[in-house]
Amino acid sequence: MTVVEPENKVDIGAENSLLVVDDDKPFLNRLVRAMESRGFDVRSAESVAEGMKEIRSNPPAYAVIDMRLEDGNGLDVVQLLHELRPDSRAIVLTGYGNITTAVAAVKMGAVDYLSKPADADDVYAALMATQEAHAPPPENPMSADRVRWEHIQRVYELCDRNVSETARKLNMHRRTLQRILAKRAPK
Repeated sequence: MTVVEPENKVDIGAENSLLVVDDDKPFLNRLVRAMESRGFDVRSAESVAEGMKEIRSNPPAYAVIDMRLEDGNGLDVVQLLHELRPDSRAIVLTGYGNITTAVAAVKMGAVDYLSKPADADDVYAALMATQEAHAPPPENPMSADRVRWEHIQRVYELCDRNVSETARKLNMHRRTLQRILAKRAPK
């Protein structure tokens, strides 16, 4: 049986361990396969607890960690990684990007912060960017309308899908919110 090496495999150095922590199983599997094809030795975890266990057993050189996981906040995983291996390069992924959480992620040791949906090329560029140069901006970032819609959906979920509560939190009229929730997500 012969093994065919991918053509786009890049030499990332002797230490090529990567931990991917995300509770979105299809996304996790796609990202693991894509990063393996780029030369990483990838391990994966689907929760904060699993991610911390992986880090405690063998802290990776690189990590891609989702911000919101079912059992907690991905920033706890970033913080533990930074404590156990300060030279590691971690990036945080989230579907709900905002400045406050981006600053918190960087303060805890992340080198970059990407909004979902981020493709493997964006993740790879962020992991490999030098400290002097940042990764280039994504080719197709979310539109302002999409960011607004994502934020509204997040608050709606955090309010247990209670429209009145969500409208109060967002300081908007209930009927306006109902119309927004009834529409499809903007592109």
